[in-house]
Amino acid sequence: MFTRLVNFDYFYINKIFTNLNFNFMEYMFVPLKKYADFEGRARRKEYWMFFLFTFVVSFFTGIIDNMLSGPESIGFIGLIFQLAVLVPAIAVAIRRMHDVGKSGWFILIPIYNLILALTEGQKGTNEYGPDPKGDGEEIADIGKDELV
Repeated sequence: MFTRLVNFDYFYINKIFTNLNFNFMEYMFVPLKKYADFEGRARRKEYWMFFLFTFVVSFFTGIIDNMLSGPESIGFIGLIFQLAVLVPAIAVAIRRMHDVGKSGWFILIPIYNLILALTEGQKGTNEYGPDPKGDGEEIADIGKDELV
């Protein structure tokens, strides 16, 4: 039974979320693909899925570090992971602030940055770029090919 718990099938989990029209793993790794891209905008989904990803991985690296070196020592696995995701975390937070129409410096304001991260982004293009959800033009284009 323990081996069944350990042999966790990533592709099966991803298939479940993909069937729900929600590509779970893609949103977790978008900030890693845009490693140091501080320009543009990030949707709430992109920001919070990356936050969830880093939280879960940090939790498990903390458990592994605790098992390997004990509770009193510094966990080097978690430290390496946190250093690896530091720049992408800052970049996605800045892009999230851009999505609500604020400067990236707003991530330094403690409570207000959380409120902004929870707020829906501005619709349409703003000074930081196009809407990551799209402008809605694709809905207006439905069926136009069939009329021509």
